[in-house]
Order: sequence, then C-alpha cells, then structure tokens
Amino acid sequence: MSKDTTAVADNSSLRESARRTLWLEQEAIAALIARLDSDFDRACELILACTGRVVVTGMGKSGHIAGKIAATLASTGTPAFFVHPGEASHGDLGMITPGDVVLALSNSGDTAEVTALLPLLKRMGVPLISMTGRPESTLGHHAEAHLYAGVEREACPLDLAPTSSTTAALALGDALAVALLESRGFTAEDFARSHPGGSLGKRLLLKVSDLMHRDSRLPSVPLGSRLRDALLEITRQGLGFTCVVDDDGILVGVYTDGDLRRTLDQYNDLSTLKVDDVMTRPGKRIAAETLAAEAVRIMEDNRISALAVVDEESRPIGALHMHDLLASGVV
Repeated sequence: MSKDTTAVADNSSLRESARRTLWLEQEAIAALIARLDSDFDRACELILACTGRVVVTGMGKSGHIAGKIAATLASTGTPAFFVHPGEASHGDLGMITPGDVVLALSNSGDTAEVTALLPLLKRMGVPLISMTGRPESTLGHHAEAHLYAGVEREACPLDLAPTSSTTAALALGDALAVALLESRGFTAEDFARSHPGGSLGKRLLLKVSDLMHRDSRLPSVPLGSRLRDALLEITRQGLGFTCVVDDDGILVGVYTDGDLRRTLDQYNDLSTLKVDDVMTRPGKRIAAETLAAEAVRIMEDNRISALAVVDEESRPIGALHMHDLLASGVV
C-alpha cells in the first residue's frame, strides 16, 4: 500500500472515530430530555428563591464543567461562583453563607471531596442540588433536588475517560441556566451589563446618543436654501449629508452625497437650484435612544452611510455616520 493510500485510510479511520464520539455524545444529550422531571422544577425554584448565590462545586473533570456552569449562570442573571471542594475543606467553606444554594456535580455521586461537605451544608441549612449519574448515590440521596445526568456509556472506547458524561452535565447545566434566564425575564440589555467589554457589550449597550454628532457638528440648512449653501454645509461638516429644516426646526428632508450625484445627472445648471427641489423627503431618521446596532441595520438595509437623529417632535438633535459606528466597534 502506498503512503498516499495509507494516509487516506488513516484519515478515514480518524473521521470514523470522531463520528462515533459525536453520535454517542449526541445520544447522551438526547436522553436527558425524557428524564426531566419535577426535580428540575424544584432545582429552579430553589435557585429563584435564593437570596445569596449559587455555589457550584465538583472535582476533576466535573469541576471543570462546574466552573463553566457557574460562569454561565453568572452571565445570565443568576449570581454564582465556583468553589473547589478540596479547598473548601481547608477554609474555603467560609465562602458559603446560609442564604446560598449549592449545586454539586459528581458523575458517581460519591466523590469523597464533595460528600465531605454534606455535614456542614446540612448544619447551615443550605439547600443542596446535585447533578450525578447515579440517583441512588450519596449526593443523590441527600439533595433536595437531583438532576440525573447519567449516560449509558462514555464516548471513550475504554468507557473510562469522562466524555459523554461531562457533555451531558454541561448541557444540563445550560438547560438550567436558560430556564432560570427565561423565568427571570432576563433581557439582552441585562446580558450586556455583565459583558461590557469587547464588541458584544458595545453592540448591546451603545446607543445612538453615545455616538452622534451634535450642536455645532450637526449639519443643517433651512428650507429654501440655495443648493450651493447645502453643499457648503455638507463639506464643512464632512458627514456626507445635511438636514433640511422648516421655520419651526422640523426635519422635512435630507440632502446627501448620493442626492448630489443624481442632481448632476438630471440638471445642467445648478446655480438656480434650491435644496427643496432635489432633497430626499422625508429622509431617514432615528431616535437618540435607539441602540447603535439598530442604526447599523437601518443603514445597511437602505444603503446609506448617515442618519439624522431627531427628538419626539422630529427636530434634528444629532447626526450619525457609519464611520462613527465602525470606530466604536459596533460594526
């Protein structure tokens, strides 16, 4: 067999191994759906009634999953943090208060470092939610709510390395977090408050009012102005358009770089034109409290690069350009 043929065969066996792993883990997650019972409801009720925080704990691979679940809960409206069970027995139990709820992960349900916490939790009256693969285990027996995350077999061909079981636990943790999120009426703006950094926070938090040009940087000419004056205003402000307002300061139209190109196609003599004759009525506009991400959508849908920002009476109070959105990281 040539080297090329051997490589193809090896690649095929590698892909087959990957497919088998993904199928087994998919089946492990699918099996969770039929197992959801009143204990899941009870777990949600305990957390929703919690006046403190959800303390998530687990050892080994379960500990890694527990840390991710704690992070997901915390970012979706349920204050939570991870405590290592080994460290808990050496002082970190002081991080747990009577108002908390403990969520303990252990595939066997009998992990010594985790079960060692039970006596103190019982004395403190801290509710325990367990997530295990054995309902009859120590954690399953002593928990006020047990979440069954057992799997028929691990994806590991030796049936030893935590693979399907950790995937199932992670998925069940996500299900718990999302159920709590929806029960709390958690919104995208709430989510953004815990994610202020990076483009995600900017897309969700920044409003048009945070980015718009205002006062002396607002391009505007009165209705009846000569086209020449409108072009001078566009050039002076450098935003690619100008607002056109009536005697009461109400926005009646806009004149843009695009309008200028159309004007040049239609008219040979621009000297006598007024802006009223060639402006776009009524012109795209947006409210100052609108999310900047929505402004991006409006510009993209209408193939424009700038928007007039108006108040409740349609008076221009600002101007927003696509360059402002790009510079802020919203786009």
